[in-house]
Amino acid sequence: MEYSELLELAEKEQKAQKPIRVHCCTSTGCVAANSLGVKTEMEQAVKTAGLEEQVQVVGVGCMGFCGRGPMVEVEPVGLQYEKVTPEEAPSIIEAINGGEAKPVQGDRHHPFFSRQLLIVRENSGKIDPEKIGEYVAVGGYQALYHALYEMSPADVVAEITKSGLRGRGGAGYPTGLKWATVAKMPPGQKYVICNADEGDPGAFMDRSVLESDPHRILEGMAIAGYAVGATQGYIYVRAEYPLAISRLQKAIQQAKRQGFLGSQIFGSAIDFRIDIRVGAGAFVCGEETALIASIDGGRGTPRPRPPYPAVSGLWGCPTLINNVETFANIAPILKKGADWFASIGTEKSKGTKIFSLTGKIRNTGLIEVPMGISLREIVEEMGGGIAGGGKVKAVQTGGPSGGCIPVDYLDTPVDYESLAQLGSMMGSGGMVVMDEDTSMVQVAQFYMEFCRGETCGKCVPCRTGTVQLYQMLTKILNQQATSADIEKMKQLSEMVKATSLCGLGQTAPNPVLSTLRYFPEEYTTLLKSEENGQVPVS
Repeated sequence: MEYSELLELAEKEQKAQKPIRVHCCTSTGCVAANSLGVKTEMEQAVKTAGLEEQVQVVGVGCMGFCGRGPMVEVEPVGLQYEKVTPEEAPSIIEAINGGEAKPVQGDRHHPFFSRQLLIVRENSGKIDPEKIGEYVAVGGYQALYHALYEMSPADVVAEITKSGLRGRGGAGYPTGLKWATVAKMPPGQKYVICNADEGDPGAFMDRSVLESDPHRILEGMAIAGYAVGATQGYIYVRAEYPLAISRLQKAIQQAKRQGFLGSQIFGSAIDFRIDIRVGAGAFVCGEETALIASIDGGRGTPRPRPPYPAVSGLWGCPTLINNVETFANIAPILKKGADWFASIGTEKSKGTKIFSLTGKIRNTGLIEVPMGISLREIVEEMGGGIAGGGKVKAVQTGGPSGGCIPVDYLDTPVDYESLAQLGSMMGSGGMVVMDEDTSMVQVAQFYMEFCRGETCGKCVPCRTGTVQLYQMLTKILNQQATSADIEKMKQLSEMVKATSLCGLGQTAPNPVLSTLRYFPEEYTTLLKSEENGQVPVS
């Protein structure tokens, strides 16, 4: 396919769209709230009103405001409706002909939307994720063509490096540096892996992107394959994401038929295939060496590094691993340029980041914001503060690997370095807001219980340390501990953090250490009644 043919296909798809598009969210959360019933009723209402030539009902991906789904948007009118039921749905179509819509009308100018900057999620809620034509109509696969015919592999790596993009899986490793390492390996079999093993409690960013815009991931992986010299890609996604898996499978089939994946992509000499591997839901398989072991057919446990996967990964071959959000940034960077991307965010944290905003917050859902925005802007302006009018006590970022940040630090900018200084981390993007009624000791126990259950057991510090930490926290909550026990818990946390084999154990103590650091009084008040000592926080 020539570039002119790709543009013709995009134009054809655009012309095929009806003047009015009614977008209905069909992501997992909204499907659970019967959004498919809403979509069916609106489709029937279009037929009843004889509007088939003017109105098109489209099942789209996540619109972001998850706490108010199912959501429906009417374009180009710009109307938005919240918590739509199948019974109310026909009235939305009737309103197009001058009737009155029954569902609650949303505010598209709400800070939840207006403060966002959409790069990864720019197509989410706007296109049908199950139709490749809709992705092509908004410029899909143009970046891949541009890379194959107008850039060398080294040029692509240089552009990604120049953009300042860092891995969105949690550690923030420079993406361009990782790509360059794999690209420099001797010619031969290489692999590209998309890590979609999202396992943090309360996190659903990757799932949303996969369900809403799967072709964006495929395009990013194909560009990566060309850049590093790989011909085979794998998407490792957990079995708990059946809708994401289904849409990925359809997207891969469609891309193959169009010649965007497979042999001789776009008529070039470049081959790149993508297959899906379904994980059983082990949190530890989010760690890259454990993920590789799982794809290899072995038990999903990590191994010591070096050698790093970039040198010796899947089946002993050089392997590039990035997560969903990282790959979703690739096509926009090549289309708009590295300088454009680097102009967004902070000096060391470029671009945007997606967060799943959950907890005691009034407005829950997915947000994509520029790096450097403050926690206060996210929690108070976009999130609307605590539901019911309470006060914010803390924000937990980074899932089980992160820490709890007290309200006094809400003006902290959200970037890799600033969060790390507070004893937390960016992580994959989970953000849980807690109110004043939340027990921080119970929060620490909850996350330690999770890590205790998810440890693979390969190394002693994590296997036994997480169990002991959970038991210590339980002892404290049962008011059976002394100040000496808390000192031991702090020492054990530091040992587990310093000596565990992989990131699961190395970060598991973070919720304990951060709550000890910022909320010591909550521990001291739970000591045995005869205790009157203070928690050591040195």
